[in-house]
Amino acid sequence: MAKKKKVGQKAKAELLQENTDTDTANTESVQEDTSEVKAELLQENVDAGEATTEVLQKEDAVQEKKNIATANKKLKTKKIIGHEERTNRYGYIFVAPFVLAFLIFNFWPTINTFVVSFTDLRGLKKDYIFSNARCPSCDATGQLLQIDNNGAPKLDAQGEFVFETCDVCHGTGRITPGKYNYSKLVKDRYFWEALGNTFIIWGLNFIPQLGMALILAIWLSDARLNLAGKGLFRAVVYMPNLLTAASVALLYRSLFGFGGHLTAPANQFLSSLGIQATVLFNGEYVKEAFNFFRSVPFARGLTAFIQWWMWYGHTLIMLMAGITSIPTSLYESATVDGANSTQTALFITLPLLRPMMLYILVTSMIGGMQMFDIPYLLTSGNGAPNFKIRTTVVYQYNVAFGMGVGDKAYGAAISVGIFIITIILAMLIFFFLQDRSDLAKRKGGMK
Repeated sequence: MAKKKKVGQKAKAELLQENTDTDTANTESVQEDTSEVKAELLQENVDAGEATTEVLQKEDAVQEKKNIATANKKLKTKKIIGHEERTNRYGYIFVAPFVLAFLIFNFWPTINTFVVSFTDLRGLKKDYIFSNARCPSCDATGQLLQIDNNGAPKLDAQGEFVFETCDVCHGTGRITPGKYNYSKLVKDRYFWEALGNTFIIWGLNFIPQLGMALILAIWLSDARLNLAGKGLFRAVVYMPNLLTAASVALLYRSLFGFGGHLTAPANQFLSSLGIQATVLFNGEYVKEAFNFFRSVPFARGLTAFIQWWMWYGHTLIMLMAGITSIPTSLYESATVDGANSTQTALFITLPLLRPMMLYILVTSMIGGMQMFDIPYLLTSGNGAPNFKIRTTVVYQYNVAFGMGVGDKAYGAAISVGIFIITIILAMLIFFFLQDRSDLAKRKGGMK
């Protein structure tokens, strides 16, 4: 029994030893596998690190290239901007003379005219006030001398002059200059007569000017006619516009002048044909030269003719430019459809010239409202005969600087009145002559 027991214990010990050896082997095997896995993971991490490093190096290279490209672009842009700045600087230098001349001789006089129209500037005074000025109507006395129907001063029973309260200052002798100037302008019949003269002369000039220029522009621009020498003709008809108005006015004044003898070329020519004026002198009818400037129709007609002669060439060039801007395909389509020259002009040229003719009408009206040199020099500055060619600007000049008046404040008010009337007329022209289809489209777009 004891022997069997020892054998059993020995077998258990061997089994225990085998199990221990097996566990040891398994542990070593696991450790080896773990080491291999760690080695592999470490190698993978090293490879990943190297790959990451390569990617970062590539990204750094790309970023460096981008930075270099950006720097080059900024350098080029800086060079361009510097060139533009230098170019703009030269542009400012070239524009500066015009800007200075405009500010000094146009903008400031315009602003000063508005200011002076609200003052009492008259005569040779340099200082002026805007309120509580002396009444020029009664010379600050507050009273006016009454005049009878014969133009003589009224006298009372004692032979004294009869006075009445001044209706301008209402007896105070003081006025507000701005109110006085503009209220006087509204009531001034001489101003409104001058305005009527201006419109008559401008109408006599503009209607034939536009008609003649339109006919010539259509003829010269017609591809079917293909007239020769168009460039020379345009240059010739435009040449009068290059002459100064003063020289042209003096030329025509000497041409139709009157000195009581046959010295003027027009009178010499008429005398050679046996045509002279018949006048009553000392009870007898005698022959003498024509005094052209004593005739209202002739004086107005000559003034309008000179304006037409000087400006129809300019109108012709503008209309030809407008016709040139019309697409030639429209004329070609009309020709294919069998339209003749008259139909092409009526249904293609005239409708598409509407914006240009509107521009010409407005600018001509503005120029007509400023008509001064021709009527002033033809009549020695007084608008004769009977002030029928005295335009608004001639009247304004006479009030402000001539006729012994020197009322610069009222002259400035007349200038402002002309300015306001011109704006109103321009707005009316645009309103009534603009294309209604475009107006309807704009209104539809606003909705």
